[in-house]
Amino acid sequence: MTYLARASLFVAVAVGAALAGFFLSPYAQAPKIDTAALLATSLPDLDGQRRRVEDWRGKVLVVNFWATWCLPCLEEIPEFVRMQSRLGPNGLQFLGIAVDQEDKVRDFAQVHQVNYPILIGHAGAIELARLAGNAQGGLPYTLVLDRRARVIKTFHGGLTEAKLAPVIIPILQR
Repeated sequence: MTYLARASLFVAVAVGAALAGFFLSPYAQAPKIDTAALLATSLPDLDGQRRRVEDWRGKVLVVNFWATWCLPCLEEIPEFVRMQSRLGPNGLQFLGIAVDQEDKVRDFAQVHQVNYPILIGHAGAIELARLAGNAQGGLPYTLVLDRRARVIKTFHGGLTEAKLAPVIIPILQR
């Protein structure tokens, strides 16, 4: 291999590595989470009562940003309902924050017998999700907080009990 060919190969690899680092860096970095802002947020529940996320401090809290028009959100909610029923007595609390209209959320919650609190965040909940570490702004987005309200794990995209249980169960057993 000639010097020019080696130099060209080196430059191509270096440029490729730089581009990969540029495009993948948002995923490699730990999300910046403003836990205080999340906990202090006050939003109306389905009964119109304003609730703060902090109201559930002391529980293992799974905060899920979702919408009725989001297919992965709709697929994960029945699993959350089952987990809330089974693990709620052990200190688990799911909390939905809907990026949606109140009437659509209320109808969905009734039809699917959602057994955990849902707060109505409307479109403004996207900014709250960003403060909570969701830089991409996609849905669903889920955070797991321990009993001291420390963020243990975040998830982008739809969840299953198989993905969530290994994170939650050890925290519940502490």
